[in-house]
Amino acid sequence: MTTHEDQVATTEDVRLTRLAGQCGAGTCPTIYRTDRATIVVQGYVVKDDSAGVKVPDGERLVEIPVEVLLAAADKIREQG
Repeated sequence: MTTHEDQVATTEDVRLTRLAGQCGAGTCPTIYRTDRATIVVQGYVVKDDSAGVKVPDGERLVEIPVEVLLAAADKIREQG
């Protein structure tokens, strides 16, 4: 399990590979695999105060459709 202490914020360039999304242009909720064995999620920002969650600096709550998450999980399983 990854904890906040295990994660390192970085400003280095990262390469993204599209796994799943609602459109092909990258202008809607999308999930990407990075070249660092992590996942990047593009979605709609959810305000932490309205969600009743305290989010640390450098993080954001992001909302995406369940179908996008499931499609990305399928792709990750296929690619290994």
